[in-house]
Amino acid sequence: MVLKQSPTKREIDHLLTRGVSLVEKEADLRRLLVEGNKGEPLRVKLGVDPTHYDLTIGHAVVFRKLRQFQRMGHKTVVVIGDWTARLGDPSGRVEARKPLTAEEVNANAATYLDQFFRIVDKDQTEVRHQTEWFDKFNLGDAIKLLGFKTVAQMLERDDFSKRYKSGIEISLSEFMYPLLQGYDSVALRSDVEIGGTDQTFNLLVGRDLQPIFGQPAQQILTMNLIVGLDGVKKMGKSLDNYIAMTAPAKDMFGKLMSLPDPAMRSYFEALTEVDNEELGEFDREMSEGLLNPRDVKLRMAREIVAEFHSIAEAAEAQEAFIRQFSERKLPTDIPDYHLSAAKNIVDVIVEAGLAASNNKARELIKQGGVSLFAKGASGDSERISDSNYTLDVIDGAILKVGKRQYIRIKA
Repeated sequence: MVLKQSPTKREIDHLLTRGVSLVEKEADLRRLLVEGNKGEPLRVKLGVDPTHYDLTIGHAVVFRKLRQFQRMGHKTVVVIGDWTARLGDPSGRVEARKPLTAEEVNANAATYLDQFFRIVDKDQTEVRHQTEWFDKFNLGDAIKLLGFKTVAQMLERDDFSKRYKSGIEISLSEFMYPLLQGYDSVALRSDVEIGGTDQTFNLLVGRDLQPIFGQPAQQILTMNLIVGLDGVKKMGKSLDNYIAMTAPAKDMFGKLMSLPDPAMRSYFEALTEVDNEELGEFDREMSEGLLNPRDVKLRMAREIVAEFHSIAEAAEAQEAFIRQFSERKLPTDIPDYHLSAAKNIVDVIVEAGLAASNNKARELIKQGGVSLFAKGASGDSERISDSNYTLDVIDGAILKVGKRQYIRIKA
């Protein structure tokens, strides 16, 4: 691997500002991006949490930044947190995570990497596992590591502080997590570490530890986290406000079009290559009433879907969306749901995968989000407002759940 010859100031500015929240010691990182580490490509580290197995497009924000580093000739170093998964990471949470078994960690990590390499160049990536160094740790090593931080310093971490003030228990093992993640940077001799804003404290611990072990302190770059489909809270599966990285193109497009208008700019910046000048022009024209926000959102959805699928699939998804929602036509690729006997509507919705739980299904019904086209696409719809409704076996009937989910009943 070789460094790209003399990256331009514009390229470096784009890398260090686009969707970025914090760059620690920015002048130093700018110099390293040009010179490398003694002429060698920078080792850009990302810690992977193996509790995930199905990633959202929110995860892709950091992955795309890694790809930008790679395009300058720098190396991605991914460390699988297979050892710290035994402790549980409380980052951004009000309670500790449950530890995982080795089998669960390995299965999750494999699925994670399959999705990761859809975006990041595998040939420019080094994959490492914490067990390579932590399996060699003894009690003395662990106690020595604990000695590098005080309790007061650990309580500066936002989620620890909130839990402590709220009277929610914090186990001593949880204090180890930032130190262990920080030691990963020592073991890997990382030059740069990146992550979301929720990982800032942990990344800075690595920067603090490296000089203690005789290494230069790593540079830190944190990315702004995109909001979920509600436009308010961070994208997450537990909040059911996410888009899966593996979602079909048409489903991804439809969900992106449901995003509140104020969130569009952050999605453009985090998940597309549309330049800032054009985004500024969009903002100006929308504010002056010269441009319909819907047209901007169509562009945003098309650009993002093309990133995860292809330009052709993005165009097809846009056509399907316009046909369905602008012309009020039902989609043409509705999946079949086989129903052999009459069944409660809540059970049908959950079994068909249209809601994550019975409570979610009941909530959709209560909000008026469930309709039945008893005569198929040629007939009118009937809104289902009772969670006790029994769905009869009507071959060809179409059930609509939410804004864009459909199933076709097959006897």
